[in-house]
Amino acid sequence: MTDVGELLRPLVPQVLGTLVRRYGQFEAAEDAVQEAVVAAVEQWSAGEVPDNPRAWLLTVATRRLTDLWRSESARRRREETIAVQVTAVVPGPEDEPPPDQDDTLTLLFLCCHPAVTASSQVALTLRAVGGLTTAEIARAFLVPEATMTRRITRAKESVAAAGSTFAPPSAEDWPARLQVVLHVLYLIFNEGYTASSGEELHRVELSEEAIRLTRSVRALLPDDGEVAGLLALMLLTDARRPARTGPDGALTPLAEQDRRQWTVPLIVEGVELVNQVLGRGPIGPYQVQAAIAALHDQATGTDSTDWPQILELYGLLEQLAPGPVTTLNRAIAVAMVDGPDDALALLATLEDDARLKQGHRLDAVRAHLLELAGDPAGAHEHYLRAAKRTSSLPERRYLQAQAAKFLSS
Repeated sequence: MTDVGELLRPLVPQVLGTLVRRYGQFEAAEDAVQEAVVAAVEQWSAGEVPDNPRAWLLTVATRRLTDLWRSESARRRREETIAVQVTAVVPGPEDEPPPDQDDTLTLLFLCCHPAVTASSQVALTLRAVGGLTTAEIARAFLVPEATMTRRITRAKESVAAAGSTFAPPSAEDWPARLQVVLHVLYLIFNEGYTASSGEELHRVELSEEAIRLTRSVRALLPDDGEVAGLLALMLLTDARRPARTGPDGALTPLAEQDRRQWTVPLIVEGVELVNQVLGRGPIGPYQVQAAIAALHDQATGTDSTDWPQILELYGLLEQLAPGPVTTLNRAIAVAMVDGPDDALALLATLEDDARLKQGHRLDAVRAHLLELAGDPAGAHEHYLRAAKRTSSLPERRYLQAQAAKFLSS
C-alpha cells in the first residue's frame, strides 16, 4: 500500500513553489496547497493514487487558488486573468502533466525574502520547504513553541505588508540570501538525522531532502566553499546513520558504533569535497564542521581519532560561529585532550545560557563528563535530568539506560 504521507511530503514544496512562481501571493498559494493535500489524503488513501501525483496536486491546488480569488469580489478582474491562465497551463490532472521542473529550490530562496527578518526567514522556510511542524522548529531554535508561532505569523504578515508577492530572486540576489538558505538546509538535515521528538531517531526523508537540495544549490554555485562544506558535512554525518541504532532501534553513541556499517561512498565523497575547498578561499563554519566530521569518519576508532586537531578546529569554529552548541561540542574534545575536569570548567560557562535551558544537551554532556571524571552520583543525576528534557524516545531510553548503570554504585 502506498504511504500517502511519504508520497506527499516532497511534492508539497514543489507544488507550492510552482504556484508562488506563477502567481505570487505566498499565503494564498499555501492555503490552496493545504486544501489540495487534504483532498489527496482522502482520495489517495482509498487507493486512488493518480499516475502523475504531482500533476494532480498542482491541478487541484491551482483550482483551489482560483476559487479563493473568485470569492473576493474586489479581485474579479484578476480572477478572470487567472482563470484564463489556469485553463491554458493546467487543463486537467491527467491530461497534460506540468513541466518537469522542480520549484522546491526556487521556493527555498523565495522564503528568504528581504522583507522578513533572518530568523523568521528560517522558520518560514522550514515550514514551507522542510515540512516541519511549529513545535519541531521551536526545538531547533531552542525557543518555546508559542514564541515560534508568533515568529512565523509575523513572517507572513511581513510578506503581506510587502505586497504578498514573492518574485523569484535574480542571479545577483541569490548570494545575498545564501547564508539563510544554508542555515535552513542545515536545520532540516539535523532534524532528519536526530529527530527532536517521536519514537524514531531518524527522519530519513528530511535528511535525504536536505542533501538533495544542497546538491542543487551546489550545482547553482559550484565555486562556493561554504555550499561545498555544508554538503560535505551532511554526507560525512549521514554516512554514520546505519550504525547509530541497534536492531531494537536503541541509540548507539559514536564511540560504540560498528564503523564497518558506515556508508563508505558517502565518506569518500565528503572527504573529497573537504579537500577541494579547504585552503582555497575564505573559510566558513560549514567547512570547519565538515573537516571535523572527516577526522571522525577517517579514524578507525575513538582512540585513534585525532582529538588535538579536532579541538583546534573547534577553537576556530568558535571564532567563526560562536554559540552554546559549539562550546558543548568543544567541551567533549577538551575532555579527550586535557581531561574531564577542564571540560567541566568550560561547561560551567554555559550555566546561564537561556538558549540551552529548553533542551537536554547540556545535562547530557555534563553527565558524560562527570562519568569520565569518576563521579557516578553526579552522572546519574544529570543523565536522568537530560532524559526528562528530551522529546526523542530513543534518546530518552539511552539516557535512562546510562543513568541506570550507576544505581548499584
